[in-house]
Amino acid sequence: MTSVRPYLTVFRMRFVLMLQYRAAALAGFGTQCWWGFIKVMVFAAFFRSTTAHQPMNFAEAVTYVWLGQAFLALLPWLSDPDIAQMVASGNVAYERLRPLDTYFYWYARAMAWMIARALPRALMMFAFACLIVPLLGMGDWRLRLPATPESAALFIGAMAVTVMLSSAMVMFLNLGCVITLSERGVNSLVVPFVLGLSGSIVPLPFFPNWLQPLLFAQPFAGLVDIPYRIYFGGLTGGIAIAGIAQMLAWTIVLGFVGHRSLRTAMNRLQVQGG
Repeated sequence: MTSVRPYLTVFRMRFVLMLQYRAAALAGFGTQCWWGFIKVMVFAAFFRSTTAHQPMNFAEAVTYVWLGQAFLALLPWLSDPDIAQMVASGNVAYERLRPLDTYFYWYARAMAWMIARALPRALMMFAFACLIVPLLGMGDWRLRLPATPESAALFIGAMAVTVMLSSAMVMFLNLGCVITLSERGVNSLVVPFVLGLSGSIVPLPFFPNWLQPLLFAQPFAGLVDIPYRIYFGGLTGGIAIAGIAQMLAWTIVLGFVGHRSLRTAMNRLQVQGG
């Protein structure tokens, strides 16, 4: 417990610090409401224009959209801005002097950073999409509650693993920032993969059937598609549990590789700035 306490302290301090940015949370919430309505309108037009069987019905697609907007800040498309600033200034050299494991220290920071940014927006989004949208006369466009109590419990577990998986991916962005001495390249490269392969733009079930096994197995599916389909009952029982187990396995693999890679990179650290 003594060895874990410093990382818990780092997590708590970063979490409390990020919660202070209330204006950013409100601005993000407003933007995500706007894009949420745009995406729902796209799906409404799509379902009205086709009579073919679809892998999701309209209610499930709408729920998928609102969940995506609620938890958008959990997507790992940016390296930790504080790490990027330390690399640019040369202060990253001080990280080698800390009596802590650099990987887990940065991992705790990344996890707190993402949770603190996502939590206020998610709470506001659930209140808005579940309660306010129906009051505006758009009941078909509302965010539904979980399909069953079992789905709700599995969703909570899946989102906990999603946070861990996303933090492990952010650590790879931090690693790329340390190696290349800039965050711009790695951030630009990862965005298309995160948005496309997670299901954030187009839900993965709408892709061709022959591609479904590969899409389900790749790590980005655990960021959006698997937990959201568990929420509305698209994945149940053993398949849902298998999806969560797969997400956890990817988290362990990425954490192991990232830990060893960051240790090597810090041993060969080049410092600029000053």
